Amino acid sequence: MQINPYLFFDSNCEAAFKFYEKVLGGKIEMLLRNEDAPADAGMPSPPERKQKIMFAKMSIDGQILMASDAPPSHFQKPQGFSISITIKDVAEAERKFKALSEGGTAGMPFGKTFFAKGFGMCVDQFGIPWMVNCPAEGM
Repeated sequence: MQINPYLFFDSNCEAAFKFYEKVLGGKIEMLLRNEDAPADAGMPSPPERKQKIMFAKMSIDGQILMASDAPPSHFQKPQGFSISITIKDVAEAERKFKALSEGGTAGMPFGKTFFAKGFGMCVDQFGIPWMVNCPAEGM
């Protein structure tokens, strides 16, 4: 079994994935737009949504992140979860935290804790909550 996060965006999935590709060192493997669906698939979209993302897939160090643009009537602000990333190098973890939190909000600034060489929590500019962790030895 494999468990992968699937994120829904408020019409800014493509911008978010390009940001994550740069910040996290990922590789976008697919950006399928609404207009790419076959006419006989029974998935019509209004003209203003043709360029929106129906399905996106990115690989990051062997892990998969998926997403799409939620239809406006179905979008809900993310809550009740965080995407957690673990990075062994504390300087790299702090760089990624700073990049993810740029334009967003840092709920818990990155710093040393009793359980980590560095840990921080933020919500990025796209509204996605993140936890960045550089675990302490033995954790």
